[in-house]
Amino acid sequence: MEEQNRKPHFHVTAGVIWRDERVLIAKRPQGTHLEGFWEFPGGKQEKGESLAECLEREIEEELGLKVIADKPILTISHEYDSKMITLHVFNCKRLAGEQEDLHCKEIRWVDPMDLTKYHFPPPDQKVIEFLSRSKNRPGGED
Repeated sequence: MEEQNRKPHFHVTAGVIWRDERVLIAKRPQGTHLEGFWEFPGGKQEKGESLAECLEREIEEELGLKVIADKPILTISHEYDSKMITLHVFNCKRLAGEQEDLHCKEIRWVDPMDLTKYHFPPPDQKVIEFLSRSKNRPGGED
């Protein structure tokens, strides 16, 4: 009986990408889980890839940016109605490319103090709390 109640568990990555004291956020497109919410870009880990590889692949696919997932800064577990996730958040360094909204509804560079003005899912809200408490920003500016 307990087996039937088990929710699928996914490892998901998110990147904090800095440019000129601003951080990149993306709006989830229609037809996706949590459509219309803002998020730190990233995605679901595929079999056989590391978390850093996952994040670098997802950001290139979604935004057209080449980044390095520099260092892990936070790990958050969260339970939704139909699934469990572990969100692995990395500070990222931009290597190349200009951001495009390839698989997002919209993207913005935002002052971290303004992040609370946007509608984020609960795990991403914990990232915002972390960033607001951090005396030294995770770096990665270019």
